Amino acid sequence: MGFPAELKYTKDHEWIRIEDNNAYIGITEFAQRELGDIVYVDITAAGKEVSKEQVFGTVEAVKTVSDLFMPVTGTIIETNPLLDSQPELVNTDPYGDGWMVKISLADMADADALLSAEEYMAIIGA
Repeated sequence: MGFPAELKYTKDHEWIRIEDNNAYIGITEFAQRELGDIVYVDITAAGKEVSKEQVFGTVEAVKTVSDLFMPVTGTIIETNPLLDSQPELVNTDPYGDGWMVKISLADMADADALLSAEEYMAIIGA
């Protein structure tokens, strides 16, 4: 199981990759394995501002549905168009093509409170 060091993580198993004032967000490989095969992803529409820790969508696995929590406050710029037809990308490439939303950050300082890879691994016992 991988935990890229350049990402930040949440205790709710989301990851965030910051690029300038924008960020990509998805779920961790650990979350994906716990849920099982993801078969559907439902994301809040682009253009909507979402507050930190607010639900911005759901992922549906074969036996369960799980909420997705926004790690930082921001406006959704784009949802991953690949997930409409290929939700399995979350299973096979959660840190790459399996990203879920791209956002414009409201406050860069929000990211300072997120977990490093090492801190996240300690929480999940990896």
